Amino acid sequence: MSSNVKGAVLALFAFGLFSTHDVFIKTLGAIYSPIQIVFFSVLLSFPLATIMLMRDAKPGTLLPVHPWWMAVRTIGAVITGVSAFYAFSALPLTQTYAILFATPLLITVLSIPILGETVRLPRWMAVIVGLIGVMVVLRPGSTDLTLGHAAAVLAAFSGAFASIVVRKIGADERPVVMMLYPMVANFVVMGAALAFVYKPMPIEHLGMLAIISIMAWIAGRLIISAYQTGEAAIVAPMQYSQILWATAYGLIFFGETTDLYTAVGATIIIASGLFIVFRESRGGTSKTTPVLRTRSRIGTPSTLRLSGLMTSGRFRDRTKAEQEQT
Repeated sequence: MSSNVKGAVLALFAFGLFSTHDVFIKTLGAIYSPIQIVFFSVLLSFPLATIMLMRDAKPGTLLPVHPWWMAVRTIGAVITGVSAFYAFSALPLTQTYAILFATPLLITVLSIPILGETVRLPRWMAVIVGLIGVMVVLRPGSTDLTLGHAAAVLAAFSGAFASIVVRKIGADERPVVMMLYPMVANFVVMGAALAFVYKPMPIEHLGMLAIISIMAWIAGRLIISAYQTGEAAIVAPMQYSQILWATAYGLIFFGETTDLYTAVGATIIIASGLFIVFRESRGGTSKTTPVLRTRSRIGTPSTLRLSGLMTSGRFRDRTKAEQEQT
């Protein structure tokens, strides 16, 4: 098996786990507020985070090198978590994924002011076409838009923003710092809001939350291995396999069917995202490949998912070397 095939297979397994993880979120979301789900999923992630801390041998403090960028990245991660959890609970799975698949398009746009990248006409056209695909899914004016749709759009934007900030400061910050600040912020903010939405949870639901945390951690590790094994241009498109899982899971567990507009819109968005990925694969520097170099799961609501990707020493060292070359 070639390295690219192995990387693709690892990524497929990872995104399959993420899709299964989202089924648990949707199931619990029918009963509990997303605030409560985020709070307990983060709480139950702390043992895994502790393991990561114990394995980090790099000396230094937990103070960020870029405190202001870390603050805005943390705010973006908190918003992404609660909005994505809410979107999964309120919308059909395929519709949620279709909207979240707009994240690479937004990363492309945000790379201009944040990374100082120049986006040329072909990628601008891909962004515009992809956003048209989002409009096809949403169908404003002909369908009732809900808070779930707004939450999915907000998750896509805030997720793209948090990811591009990671791309900007990731070479300078310690991975444990990138991990801890969003976790602690989610714990504090969601914990403060928990008093207004809390419902008692039976042990089996707490067990489901533990499974969510474990799945996110395992899938994050698999994506690390996938990017270490295969080329980013091969691994990155595997994220779109989630639409197949969403279609199957939605039908089996929730009786959801994918309507024509969602299918057409998702196809347009995925095609635009793939164009950007393959266009970036021809770039020669890290600044011209923000989607490929972000290496995070689209619309990721869990802090361990993104921080897990940053625990790879090879990823961090390669990123810094790339930035020094530009």
